Amino acid sequence: MKQVPQQVRETIQHNCHIADARHGADFGMCTYLLKMREYYRWEQGLGFGDPIPREGVGDWLSAREAYWAELVGEEFREIPVDGRYYDPFDAEALNTALEPYGLVYSSGLVQGARPNFFLGRLLHREDPEDGFALRVADQELARGLNAPPAMTRGRTIFLRRESLRRYLWERVETWRWHRPDNALGRALECYPFDGDPDQALEAMTANELTAAREHEIGEFLAGQALGDAWGAMLLDLAHTPAELMARAVRDHLADCSRTLPLLIREGREPSILFFIGNLSAMRKELFPGLYGAYGEWWESGDTEPLSAIAGVGAKHWLDLAREMLDLHRVYGPQAAEPVAAVVRENRL
Repeated sequence: MKQVPQQVRETIQHNCHIADARHGADFGMCTYLLKMREYYRWEQGLGFGDPIPREGVGDWLSAREAYWAELVGEEFREIPVDGRYYDPFDAEALNTALEPYGLVYSSGLVQGARPNFFLGRLLHREDPEDGFALRVADQELARGLNAPPAMTRGRTIFLRRESLRRYLWERVETWRWHRPDNALGRALECYPFDGDPDQALEAMTANELTAAREHEIGEFLAGQALGDAWGAMLLDLAHTPAELMARAVRDHLADCSRTLPLLIREGREPSILFFIGNLSAMRKELFPGLYGAYGEWWESGDTEPLSAIAGVGAKHWLDLAREMLDLHRVYGPQAAEPVAAVVRENRL
């Protein structure tokens, strides 16, 4: 592979800093500090077991926030590759240009219409006949504060293995503070984190990469069913409770269609537990039946309640998503309240 051009890496990282300058403060204080702690670990090249010096991270945090304050008004820079300059949101063209370097790049808008960029080393690629492309990144060379482990952009699914490992380690550390007896704790107990944390993390990453792959395929298929109107609706719902609801509805659709059926079919108990333990508050609120089915499965060992709720959910969430789109067509930018109302009325 050709050597990674330093200017490419630096430009993408600069764009990540601009995105963080604009949106880093969007997170609640606890979430923000946890993300900054992990960001510091990544930037300094620290291992998961390495101690984080309190004074060092405090100085770094102050310096980074001061730097971000200087960048708030800057525009994203075009990315230079082999004498050409590319729009930072033209991920398809950039990936074509960066492929000879063994790199993978992604850009787009995540929750709250926040720009997100990353550059990593390409670990694996697939171009199946189902209409989508899959790119798996390993070592990350440029990233921002928010590093989602999986994303779907157009017809390309991006899986970020390093970000997934870091995310899982955050979940391990958070659970260890109080060690509650819940689905997350039961998932972690399936791995030897107390005896061999490195091996445990590797095994869990491999399992959850499979689950993330299925979820993103489900997201892609949901996008095929719902069309471009869904993205337009999300932009009009940005920064409202209706946006969180819409994202939860689509996540449930993807998981009932793809993720849960695979985990159940292949008997992936640790991933089922992690799936339940990792549900957001909004997803739990909209889908109480799923948690009830989990309880039945955990008590009896019979996966039929989970299979049944997934089957019902696949149709329910697709019908609801289409009803939300109908409301958006009627109300346009004022659709947030009617969309939120119909979602509340259609919990499952």
